Amino acid sequence: MRPEEREELARLLPSPGEPVLSSDRHALMKDHLMLELTPDALKPTPDGPELALDGPELAPAVAAAAERPRPAARRRFALIAVPVAAAVVVAAAVLGFGGSGTPATDQEAVDLLNRIATVAAAREPVAARDDQYVYVRTQGSVTITDKDVRHFREKRWTAVDGKREGFARITFLNGVKKGPRDPLQGMTKGTRDMRLGVDPNVITLREVEALPTDPDALLRRIYADAGGEDRPGRALERIGQMLDQATLLPEAGAALYRAAARIPGVSVVENAEDHAGRSGIGLGFEERGERHVWVFDEESLTYLGSDRSALLATGVVDRIGETPGS
Repeated sequence: MRPEEREELARLLPSPGEPVLSSDRHALMKDHLMLELTPDALKPTPDGPELALDGPELAPAVAAAAERPRPAARRRFALIAVPVAAAVVVAAAVLGFGGSGTPATDQEAVDLLNRIATVAAAREPVAARDDQYVYVRTQGSVTITDKDVRHFREKRWTAVDGKREGFARITFLNGVKKGPRDPLQGMTKGTRDMRLGVDPNVITLREVEALPTDPDALLRRIYADAGGEDRPGRALERIGQMLDQATLLPEAGAALYRAAARIPGVSVVENAEDHAGRSGIGLGFEERGERHVWVFDEESLTYLGSDRSALLATGVVDRIGETPGS
């Protein structure tokens, strides 16, 4: 093996034992880690009407938990180490051992992405002030083992400018507490509230709004953030992590879809379903050996979410606890 090949393999291979999680599982597990370090941050709450929980009206236990030390911030889009076996496959592709390393371009997927972009650009933008909050309601799951998958619905309020604390209300639909020392006790069946500290590593609506609207310029930035043009799947995953908020910003959303159309490796998935079981047309790609599918309504081409996390509602509200139209 040539010295440069050994150097490339050394760069790609992480230390043994480092976990790999999909982006949505990583975000949820990060929140759970914060929960474990500050156990009062999540408190079971009865199902009922949503309350305005902004400022001093937050529950005392939640407010107290927010003052405790938090783990160091880690950007939601940060690259997650690949296990040794997966890294060998990636290295083989990059170095030419198992193929060209460049996924094929599917013209049908390119055409669909450009159609979706055109539809997205025609929608009305949602005005947002810095003192308001972005409301996002999703449905997803986190896999503990092959036989233990915890399904949840989440309502999240994040500051438009990212400069104020946010809030999350998470309802786990299943999950049994196994004992007093169960490390997953925060993921048992029931509803829990969580105060979200200011995190400079989480992308905000203002940051999405500031993205270049020229698809080529946007693609250059995405590739730079995603770690290089040899990883189109990583770039597509990063785009997917911005699509929820981009539904509020027609120009940004259209630019993201047009940038995705320039990335090879996307294919059309017929009869796709989001995590909530809603059917539509999908766009699939692979990243780190895992299949990702974005799902769109077949008629309106509205973004429904993905096979991993269904987007149920988005909007801008004045206060934590409010929902669009309330």
